[in-house]
Amino acid sequence: MQKRLILHEKRLALTLKRFCYQLIENHDDFENTVLLGLQPRGVVVLDRLVQDLEAITGKIIPNGRLDATFHRDDFRRRDLPLLANETKIDFLLEGKNVVLIDDVLYKGRSVRAAMDAMIAFGRPRKVELMVLIDRMYSRDYPIRPDYYGMQVNTLATEYVHVQWKGSSPDSIEDGIWITEKGNN
Repeated sequence: MQKRLILHEKRLALTLKRFCYQLIENHDDFENTVLLGLQPRGVVVLDRLVQDLEAITGKIIPNGRLDATFHRDDFRRRDLPLLANETKIDFLLEGKNVVLIDDVLYKGRSVRAAMDAMIAFGRPRKVELMVLIDRMYSRDYPIRPDYYGMQVNTLATEYVHVQWKGSSPDSIEDGIWITEKGNN
């Protein structure tokens, strides 16, 4: 199977703008709302969203980075130890509305681990999930996104690859592709 483009650069940019307006509609002035990007790939989506949201609203949008490595259910089941990324949350989540942001929702295990990790920063009032791609029919946990860019039905042998311009020498445009595992 060749790389199959499912979301090109212009449509991806439009999806991010739509997310911004949905967040503004649901969270108004973000007075009691924070955005958390899941490490590592959700942080890129978070950064793009925050940039667009701040341009649209003219306000500083509270946001942070959350790593759930040590809360994963497979943490001790690997031959090599997992390497953790930075968690950077400079505020309490107690009583806040939290929007967890990631690039692809697949099995739901990362999101479940993120919810466990998040509790160390307080008990949120409400938690929502935003993803660029929702890989339907593949959940191990009953988790679904509140906001999604596109829903796709993929095989277990396929991989959803989100590429951002400048993230590697061969990435000349933003886009999302489906490839065979091992060919991303």
